[in-house]
Amino acid sequence: MDISDKATQQEELAREEALRQIRLPEKPAASYTHCVDCGARIPKRRRLAVPGCTRCVGCQAYQEIGYP
Repeated sequence: MDISDKATQQEELAREEALRQIRLPEKPAASYTHCVDCGARIPKRRRLAVPGCTRCVGCQAYQEIGYP
């Protein structure tokens, strides 16, 4: 197995893990009422739109964009 085979294998593993993380569970978990990061109340409309959410919109955006 050469270096390109190892790189391909790593890429496939990373892709499989990413897909596993974005798949919705069969039965969504209950949404939190307060953000796990900042403690702000998560609006009911967000909890209904995104079942299982754990962050407010601002903290979720911060998490996804990844600014330090």
